[in-house]
Amino acid sequence: MAVDKAGEVGEASPRGRLDPAAALDLDPAAGVRADEPLAEPPLLPPSLSPATSASFSSSTPVSSTAGPGHVTTPAWHPDSDADGGDGSSAAGGGRRAAAARGGPAHTRGTTDEVIRRVERASGHLAARAAARMTEVLPWYPGMSARHRADIQLVVQAGISSFVAWCRRPEHARELSGDVFRVAPRELVRAVTFRRLVDLVRVAVEAIEVEVPALAGPEHEQYLLADVLRYSRDIAFAGAVVYARAAEERGAWDARLEALVVDQVVRGDVDRSLPSRAAAVGWRNPPAVTVVVGPAPPTSPEAAVDEVHRRARAAGLEVLAGVHHNRLVMVVGGAFGPAGGDSHAASAAAGGSGAGPADGAAGGAGTSGASGGGAGHGGTETALDAGRALLPSCGPGPVVVGPIAADLTGAPDCARAALAAADVVGAWPAAPRPVSASALLPELALAGDPEARQSLIRKVYLPLQNAGSPLLETAGAYLDYGASLEATARALYLHPNTVRYRLRKAADLCGLDPADHRERFVLHIALVLGRLDGAQPTDRPGPRPRP
Repeated sequence: MAVDKAGEVGEASPRGRLDPAAALDLDPAAGVRADEPLAEPPLLPPSLSPATSASFSSSTPVSSTAGPGHVTTPAWHPDSDADGGDGSSAAGGGRRAAAARGGPAHTRGTTDEVIRRVERASGHLAARAAARMTEVLPWYPGMSARHRADIQLVVQAGISSFVAWCRRPEHARELSGDVFRVAPRELVRAVTFRRLVDLVRVAVEAIEVEVPALAGPEHEQYLLADVLRYSRDIAFAGAVVYARAAEERGAWDARLEALVVDQVVRGDVDRSLPSRAAAVGWRNPPAVTVVVGPAPPTSPEAAVDEVHRRARAAGLEVLAGVHHNRLVMVVGGAFGPAGGDSHAASAAAGGSGAGPADGAAGGAGTSGASGGGAGHGGTETALDAGRALLPSCGPGPVVVGPIAADLTGAPDCARAALAAADVVGAWPAAPRPVSASALLPELALAGDPEARQSLIRKVYLPLQNAGSPLLETAGAYLDYGASLEATARALYLHPNTVRYRLRKAADLCGLDPADHRERFVLHIALVLGRLDGAQPTDRPGPRPRP
């Protein structure tokens, strides 16, 4: 029988769980002990076991040599005094008053005899717990025989540790932590923390069923209390084990991620690159690019964490690292090229399969409509992916490299992005982020041979192959300061003919001479093409101004 908070009498739990009112042996009518006068204050429950007392103050040793019938007074602790800490608390005063009146002495909860019974039945308890796990947990039978044997070993060690936990309460924390040391290290990876909680719960429930047979009616509630308190310590010890494993795994993943990013930046392509990336969670997305920006004014660890947080929000794969004062991000996702900005086999510093006009359009910040695209969260293009990670970078220009099909092409993307980041300062009005292919003129002027050949191949040669009138008209238009009338007079053409030829030239090379930036790219490409071909022209140059 048990008394609830309202003083009503109810049945005890069928599982025999601890009922504080039953442990106090309260009189249902009076709410106090049957053998106490009503004028006296009620006694508080005795110490359930030395380990129970030690769980509140592990620094105060409690004797465990007292046998049944021995009066055990819990060690004084400042937090246990309700009257100001002078030692004369209500509980202590009640016990001293009971002793002075010759009242019954209260024995220790889990006696040595009960502890010995538990020790002798440890094998049976472990087998009962394992059988219960097989019945209740659907994933347990599917584990390998080795892992199941390791779990049974931990259960056996836990029961043995419980015996020592009751006998040596001053070492309660150390004893509960020693339980998981018998388990092999790989068991932490095979059993998740949620499954560990299920294992502890099922094992405790299986042992609780055996408590009445082990302790008897007079000690059942006390042994149950110790089992529950010990299970609490075991749960905390398991949490510490998994927290330590997570910290170690996180540190190892961070080092491995930094190694992968460094390998991409240095251009090392070997078989270990995809496997190392897979070890840190890289899921081989269909498109890969590299984004380079200034490192934020925080620690490298905080910067990388912020990149991962924003990448998860945008549905992107990312490997990030801080190299000197730059934040390098290898980004993967289902995005496509911005206006055809894709990575060809000959990709290098700007030498992507994109035409310069495509790069200029992409660098100007144009992108597809967000939502409903191939990417997640509106990341339809590589520039969209760069925008999603833009807040992770520090102040300054951010460059998005060309797109590769997989991680093995990321070193070429990184080379192009890093080279563009070196010259982006020559374009103060560059958008943020800017495509690496939009910086081909600056790269060519800086002496990048790949950028030079890309401009010639994508701009000059199409105009040259289309015939001399288009190439000549485009060159004259640029040489005469983008003036239709001056170009028409120099070529002895009508201005409408000049307009027609310029539109044809724009359709071939993808650059609009009417746009200031694209006109600059076209001019640089024509100059490089003339230098490369060294073809003389009979057309007179512009007359010097008087």
